Amino acid sequence: MSLKLPRTLRLDPSDTLVFPVAAPPGEWAVSGSFLFLDDDPALLAGKARAAFRAGFVGIDSFGFSTLVVVSEASKAEREAATEALATQFQARLGAPDRASALAAARDEIGIAESLCGPPVGTVLALHRTLEDGEIRERFRALRPREGAVPGTDRRHAYARAFDFYETDDEPEERVDLAGLLAGKPDGDPR
Repeated sequence: MSLKLPRTLRLDPSDTLVFPVAAPPGEWAVSGSFLFLDDDPALLAGKARAAFRAGFVGIDSFGFSTLVVVSEASKAEREAATEALATQFQARLGAPDRASALAAARDEIGIAESLCGPPVGTVLALHRTLEDGEIRERFRALRPREGAVPGTDRRHAYARAFDFYETDDEPEERVDLAGLLAGKPDGDPR
């Protein structure tokens, strides 16, 4: 049986504008809610708020990615990702010892692996909220438009692999990219 894990994906440069640190494309990723456990999400603003709302975490960079893609992984790659995440838990988050860090990393990698039920190549998005004092994560699978053949969409001058659409009935969130660049504290257009 082949293993699958999420890898960061960057379709445009927006992650470099909206997140405190953007993960490079192609990194193994986890959902990353553990980064917000000690924060009050209601007090987050700007790039930190964007990371809370929609950021997967790249294991090597600890940067954020809006999208991940379901990817094949070998047992060796899974183990290397687990070891790298445990190292991050110790170096960045102060895990008390290697055994604790490895246990937490195995849990996070297991959760990431559980997201990868869809076929390899499926793009996943994350929506994170605070509900009744608990962090909730919702994941969406984004699929190519039915019947689309990449590169044949004449509406655009450049070939596109995907036309994205929402797969749930969640309210659409809006982020004011221009406001973030101009230094507005929360980047929220409301």
